[in-house]
Amino acid sequence: MHRPVLAREAIEALAIRPEGLYVDATFGRGGHSRLILERLGPIGRLVALDRDPEAQAAARSIADPRFSFFKEKFSSIETILRDMPKPHGVLFDLGVSSPQLDQPARGFSFRADGPLDMRMDPASGPSAAEWLATAEQQQITEVLRDYGEERFAKQIAAAIVAARRREPLLRTRQLADLVGEAVRTREPGQDPATRTFQALRIHVNRELEEVSLTLPRATARLAPGGRLAVISFHSLEDRIVKRFMQGQARPEVPRKLPLRASEMPAPALKIIGRAVRPAAAEVKANPRARSATLRVAERTQSEFRIEPDARWRN
Repeated sequence: MHRPVLAREAIEALAIRPEGLYVDATFGRGGHSRLILERLGPIGRLVALDRDPEAQAAARSIADPRFSFFKEKFSSIETILRDMPKPHGVLFDLGVSSPQLDQPARGFSFRADGPLDMRMDPASGPSAAEWLATAEQQQITEVLRDYGEERFAKQIAAAIVAARRREPLLRTRQLADLVGEAVRTREPGQDPATRTFQALRIHVNRELEEVSLTLPRATARLAPGGRLAVISFHSLEDRIVKRFMQGQARPEVPRKLPLRASEMPAPALKIIGRAVRPAAAEVKANPRARSATLRVAERTQSEFRIEPDARWRN
């Protein structure tokens, strides 16, 4: 059973209106969606997205005319909402869910042996094993360093390239054992393979690209007064969310540009409260919640235009 993290805090942050339209952009197993539906009135509506086919199967258990599910990655939010009214709230619960981690067949975890897959949608794009089979050593090093913040990235990449010359790397246990041999020291209580698996998962699923693309798309669709709530689970994601919200709440103006206060660009977002982290009781009941951070912002009346980001082109 997947436990939605910061569930009460996230639902409160959305300030749900009974008649409103809301988006659960990361349906997972529907924990947050069910809580949103409990607060919606008869004419309220909830739209949910997820690219995981098992999330699609879980969504079929919600027989509610106010609920619609789309098997899509969340960067498709602009297209999905194009012909709908502007939503009053959008929720993102980033990262992997407990069911994904706990199923060896999905290949997300180093704790049990399974195929080295790691795809959120197993029918889309190359698996981790397929990418590792052809990637250059420098590419592997960069992914481990940039997405896993792995200080032994060079050593692990060299070990991967050497190992694949002997036999294909196809199983999670193969990779975890290989990393364990390449990394002799690690923080107490952390498996040597933790950062490598995180980095490969982020790369295979283009997770940071998805977040960077989607935040402005979601903001552009929000109704004035609508809330954007984002739960992240590691510093790379949270940094993107924090910088985006702060940037839209305080638009940058060149220092030497003479502007009156009335001529200053109006912010598109207003940050609501401070970052929220799980209480000790939640972490004790669900240790996977320990790294979660919830950030919330509210859409203003000002115009918002999506600026193209050359780094993350679809």
